[in-house]
Amino acid sequence: MRIVISEFMSLDGVVQAPGGPEEDTDGGFTQGGWTHPYFDEVVGGAFDTALGDADALLFGRRTWQAMAGAWPERAGDPFADRMNSLPKYVVSSTLGDDKPTWSHTTRIPGDSAVARIRELRAAEGRDLLVMGSATLARTLLHEGLADELRLLVMPVIVGGGKTIFPGDGALRPFELVSTTVSGTGVHVCTYRAAGEEDRAVSAGPEA
Repeated sequence: MRIVISEFMSLDGVVQAPGGPEEDTDGGFTQGGWTHPYFDEVVGGAFDTALGDADALLFGRRTWQAMAGAWPERAGDPFADRMNSLPKYVVSSTLGDDKPTWSHTTRIPGDSAVARIRELRAAEGRDLLVMGSATLARTLLHEGLADELRLLVMPVIVGGGKTIFPGDGALRPFELVSTTVSGTGVHVCTYRAAGEEDRAVSAGPEA
């Protein structure tokens, strides 16, 4: 499987609380919902494509809880139905085994997350899609486990907040695969980790 990270991102690299003011207020963040003026068919289509390419979803606890509280109620919509039906993995040290009530969810304990995610990545399948989940995404990048970044870069500076990028000083080259610009000025950019094409070829057509 390929690990694909899909993120709403501001010009200054912030991914925190794109959906609403109460989504994530850590650090006194007050700009929640900053993506709303920029949604259009291109932005929605990018997420629809990412979900269509996925065989499973991978979340951090906070993002999983937010989505688990929203998507099961939207049954009947094709996007929601696919979201609800896909296998889901949530990384958490605090969520009990009895808590994952969203259908098809498996909890991955935080202390064994990297090893378990390596196993999932080595399994047959298409994309293992990460949406949001800033801390998890940063860990995946740090560990060299992110095969592709799909960034929806919005024309706004938020002024500070959570980012997915490691601050360890390491160089991690990516290749630009495609760019689409929406009518609201969002750049939908797909980046592939350098060497990822070789990995896919060597692993076979199911990698």
